Amino acid sequence: MSETNAKDQEMEEEVIESTEESTSDVEVLLSRISELEDIIQKQKDEDLRRAADTDNYRKRLRAEKENAVSYANEALISDLLTPLDNFSYALQSAKDAKDIDGMMKGVEMVQDQMLSMLKNKWGLERLECLGKPFDPQYMEAYQVEDDDSVEEEMVKIELSKGYKLKNKVIRTAKVVVSRPKKVDHN
Repeated sequence: MSETNAKDQEMEEEVIESTEESTSDVEVLLSRISELEDIIQKQKDEDLRRAADTDNYRKRLRAEKENAVSYANEALISDLLTPLDNFSYALQSAKDAKDIDGMMKGVEMVQDQMLSMLKNKWGLERLECLGKPFDPQYMEAYQVEDDDSVEEEMVKIELSKGYKLKNKVIRTAKVVVSRPKKVDHN
């Protein structure tokens, strides 16, 4: 065998060896690619599941919120049913007996019952304004009258009651205010 043939044979063996190594490396790489593709697919599936879970959670929260808003006043309405029944009894009593005084007492009792329940269970407070200094935070002046007998603006007449719910004014009192007459120094 000539030297050229020996070198060709040697190169051929190196190529075969190199090809076998390359084939082995390619198989390892293909196997690794397959593993990574599986990992990616699992991650995509998990992401889709998480997105679906998040969407379902949002839908459930929205439904719960709508339900809470729909029935937010249920307890208050339930508490008002007994006074409403008592109004009916007072009106029926007045019709039957033509007793105005009895009806007035019945209506006053129902009003007291309602105010007491709203105060004790719900934190509603009536603003007492009559005879007190005018305070625009709690009162709305519908009329102002000059009055020599007062030194500062005072509530003379309460046209409608004001109310606070806990610490928040939910309706100002509508009032007539007496104010000191202005002295003309000219």
